[in-house]
Amino acid sequence: MTNDSSSQLLVEALDTGRDAFLARWTGTVGEELQGRLSTAELRRELGELYEAIVQAVSSGGLDGRAEHFGEVRSLLIELSRTRARQGFTPTETARSVFALKEVLEPSLAGDEQGTRVYLRFARLLDDLGLLTTEAYVHTREEIISAQAEQLLELSTPVVKLWNGIVGVPLVGTLDSARTQVVMEKLLQTLVDSDSTHAIIDITGVPTVDTQVAQHLLKTVVAARMMGAQCIISGIRPQIAQTIVALGIEFGDIPTNASLSDALRRALKEVAEDAQDEVRGLL
Repeated sequence: MTNDSSSQLLVEALDTGRDAFLARWTGTVGEELQGRLSTAELRRELGELYEAIVQAVSSGGLDGRAEHFGEVRSLLIELSRTRARQGFTPTETARSVFALKEVLEPSLAGDEQGTRVYLRFARLLDDLGLLTTEAYVHTREEIISAQAEQLLELSTPVVKLWNGIVGVPLVGTLDSARTQVVMEKLLQTLVDSDSTHAIIDITGVPTVDTQVAQHLLKTVVAARMMGAQCIISGIRPQIAQTIVALGIEFGDIPTNASLSDALRRALKEVAEDAQDEVRGLL
């Protein structure tokens, strides 16, 4: 049997049994999804996909990677992305495609000729099912990455402590990605609040090594370029010993053991700056 005759026979079967096939396909997938998607929505999605498959097969055969299957691939990618966002598993998503094989088998695989057509179509559906898995995984990776960025922002708050003073309480590990977020949020807050002093509190940072120190220095330098003075607080005895042992130098950056001491220092400097401004106006 030639490829053209296989495609023609398949298209005729799909056209003739369209309503029955769609009803059974929708019912099978609906049972597997356990009612988490409405029947109307499921029938619409599968109906569009069914029509696209019939059109693609009638246009150019059973090569799912060919150009004439472009719309089918687009619909499957969109379906996979939607399923991923809705919380369905990759297996449930792929089964939405594979279920069509179960629906068609009794009608197509009745004789030798029909079996050959069915097997070729089943291989096509296998390829399309793999496509849904790839699209699903890619979407889940995007979702996880976005959630990680959101958690990163939530874990690096910049708060206003006093007029002209902002604080950055750091908790956990300070790596390059988090340093970038801290720096961006700190600089933006300095501008928005018109602050001149920033306190970076590392009480919640478990360890300070050379890399962490470099990240802190980069943040301080960036803030200074915006005209703000920085104070590092939360220098516990263990942290102080580690800094000395590693030979880390903070230069002229003031440090304090506690946030309260740092805030007291910042308030004093803000008051002195205000007095200097008054003297300059007199």
